[in-house]
Amino acid sequence: MAACLGYCATAEIRIIRMTQQAIRFAFDNSYRRLPDRFYARIHPTPVKTPCLIKLNMALLEELCLHPAPTEAHGTASLFSGNDIPDGADPIAMAYAGHQFGNFVPQLGDGRAILLGEVIDRTGQRRDIQLKGSGQTPFSRSGDGRAALGPVLREYILGEAMHALGIPTTRALAAVTTGEPVYRETILPGAILTRVASSHIRVGTFQYFASRGDTEAVRHLADHVIARHYPQAAGADSPYLALIEAVVERQAALVAAWMHVGFIHGVMNTDNMAISGETIDYGPCAFMDTYDPATVFSSIDRGGRYAYGNQPGIAQWNLARFAETLLPLIDDASDAAIQQATDLIRGFFGRYEEHWTAGMRGKLGLATSEPEDVDLIHGLLDVMKTSGADFTLTFRRLCDTAADAHADSVVHDMLSDRQAYDAWAAQWRARLARDSQAPAERAERMRRTNPAVIPRNHRVEQALKSAVDEGNLAPFEEILRVLERPYEDRPELAGYTEPPQENERVSRTFCGT
Repeated sequence: MAACLGYCATAEIRIIRMTQQAIRFAFDNSYRRLPDRFYARIHPTPVKTPCLIKLNMALLEELCLHPAPTEAHGTASLFSGNDIPDGADPIAMAYAGHQFGNFVPQLGDGRAILLGEVIDRTGQRRDIQLKGSGQTPFSRSGDGRAALGPVLREYILGEAMHALGIPTTRALAAVTTGEPVYRETILPGAILTRVASSHIRVGTFQYFASRGDTEAVRHLADHVIARHYPQAAGADSPYLALIEAVVERQAALVAAWMHVGFIHGVMNTDNMAISGETIDYGPCAFMDTYDPATVFSSIDRGGRYAYGNQPGIAQWNLARFAETLLPLIDDASDAAIQQATDLIRGFFGRYEEHWTAGMRGKLGLATSEPEDVDLIHGLLDVMKTSGADFTLTFRRLCDTAADAHADSVVHDMLSDRQAYDAWAAQWRARLARDSQAPAERAERMRRTNPAVIPRNHRVEQALKSAVDEGNLAPFEEILRVLERPYEDRPELAGYTEPPQENERVSRTFCGT
């Protein structure tokens, strides 16, 4: 695809101009076929000077979106919302949600507009949404816009999670608007094109359930079953089967977060996708020093969404989801409550199974023994008391799995080497009961323990360069680094290292 580099007139931001190229969509908008009360029809608000700064070519191909000849600025106009592609039927979706435990009966897409849905090359239905595209009926006096920093942050984090193999929404494009947005300071405006299996949330169900609109809940549940969980349709109780399927997806998702030290930061029910994808990258972050109490979000003052609390919060959110389906499950409410409660109580069993399996992989264990859980927690205890870096500890264990004399690479990170040595003796005794060759084990561990993650200080450096200096080179570089997170690349060694004391990022912000 031909491209040239230029500069936005309103800021020294390097951009990509897709010369004589734009995108052709084949929309099939199933959510738009639901009743009118599910959404508001609304077009994006045009922006002054749209400039395309990033287009995800790999995702473009995955979505079967093909370039077609058009005017030079067509792609920027398309991904800014200035031009609406043929077949789009733009809507803002209605939803409610518990925010930090407090129920808000109406939230909705206050700064996002769903253009429509496409079928990707695997036959899966995917939403195409513009985030930061202007006010909607759900904006609640907000400006409906997004700043460049949060847009690039979501681009980086979503693509990093995808490369790590964790279900996530993804970024298709980022566009600057040529207009300022007003937060604590004046910032350059931008729009993210987000791709998701769907944008249906726990809060979408809550919106209708809180209004006593059982018919709408049934419409929504049937839509979700058809779109995400078709196997539930043939169950004796499809809506119980739906709860069970969503519980399973969320248990697997949160376990995957925990395996890489990811902290979502705002696990409100309106930020939990029914599809089981990570959604809404606001004040999220990856943990450096291991501590279950770690919190980054500036608005999570009580630590409700701390790293170690995420499984419990997921279960709490799922209980709120199950509540919305009770009228559909059984006419006898007590029976419905009991059946749904049993499924929600089963969350932790499913979560523990996923988490333990993943942690066994991180420690190079190919078989299962009952004492493995104690071994896993033993290492985490050593890491916590020694202030060890989460990602680097597991990556260096890959070396020690291949060579018992390589413990010094782990020792360098620990304040209590004796505690580690005692644990390592147990670990090696356990490895001896596995049948893997040391080199094979180490290689498998390297495919499980990432060498690089989106280190918070690196992300912030990239965003600062883009916003303050108009320099996108660090943003482009971090994206290249994170594309292959499980590979050792000596030339990128700086991206594997924890922050120095003066580089630490202790607070992240949602950007709304």
